[in-house]
Amino acid sequence: MVYDRGKTGRELSQMTAEQRRSRISARLHEAQQPISATVLARELGVSRQIIVGDVALLRAGGQAITATARGYVIPAPGDGTVRQVACRHDGAGTRDELNAMVDCGCTVIDVIVDHPVYGQLSAPLHLHSRLDVEQFMNRMKGAAPLSQLTEGVHLHTLSCPDEQAYRQLTDRLRQLEGPRQRQTPAVLFPGHRLQQLAGVLPYPV
Repeated sequence: MVYDRGKTGRELSQMTAEQRRSRISARLHEAQQPISATVLARELGVSRQIIVGDVALLRAGGQAITATARGYVIPAPGDGTVRQVACRHDGAGTRDELNAMVDCGCTVIDVIVDHPVYGQLSAPLHLHSRLDVEQFMNRMKGAAPLSQLTEGVHLHTLSCPDEQAYRQLTDRLRQLEGPRQRQTPAVLFPGHRLQQLAGVLPYPV
């Protein structure tokens, strides 16, 4: 299906809500990268708030639409090796860590922290390349990373081409961690599942 962006304002205004949601779904299925609500709103001649509501209804109807910092995306079915790795670093180490992951051919699906009050908190990332990482870092300027809530300790869910790529990545992360951090045990909250990883990060989960 080819999405027609050449609709006139009159044609767009006559579109029903159901037709609009169908077009949003088709657009996201065809997209090779996330699409923001602002872009969808401009293409469909409605407000951003209407798009947000439409996407919420599509998700409630069972469509696997993920909201990332770059926009909406429908994740492709993964045929790789899905793993989680626990890491610890300050904000300055974020770019190097993410670049190492995509350089090894892995997709960074999300970031997860275990908060002492709220429990598990996660945010979708879907980073595939250094360009994705750079765009993510630009959006992060002036904002605190999620891992700041847990003294830098966090998990990443990864989709890697195979086990060899995953092993190469964990080796690379240990190199990035450096001698100083390896000698510093992670300070984790009692009773939380990352506590067992203290002092041995990065660690495959």
